[in-house]
Amino acid sequence: MHHTSIRTANIHQAIAFYELLGFTVCERFTTGYTLACWMEGLGGRIELIQIPEPKPAPDAFADEHYVGYYHLSFDLTEVTPDLPSWLIDLKTRFALAAQSQPEQLSPLKVLLEPTQQQIGDRIWEVAFIADSDGLPLEFIRTLNKLG
Repeated sequence: MHHTSIRTANIHQAIAFYELLGFTVCERFTTGYTLACWMEGLGGRIELIQIPEPKPAPDAFADEHYVGYYHLSFDLTEVTPDLPSWLIDLKTRFALAAQSQPEQLSPLKVLLEPTQQQIGDRIWEVAFIADSDGLPLEFIRTLNKLG
């Protein structure tokens, strides 16, 4: 996959958010009459597109009847030995950044604290956070393989 595109109400807030996750801007451009960029990090590439007259996104995480794209998922197995510690560190980074840049960043919104889940023959650690527009992001890490 080349990239995943995210429409955002404020590209500057979105860039600040994704930079704290470890992404870096690799290209800035316009699409039509609006600002856009590509960012790379956590093993992937995202495209942010600022929407001039944004409407709030549906709450895909809380609405059990929502149909459509649900979330992006990032595998942190090679990034951290411990998802709960990674999330604590991320909360701290967001809290410090929100103090120095309150117009750009809010404290991190955690949708699901790290939990364990069996999927197929593996046990995963799974956590969800919301991005700057409230879109759910999943972070997973392999704990072990069964069998």
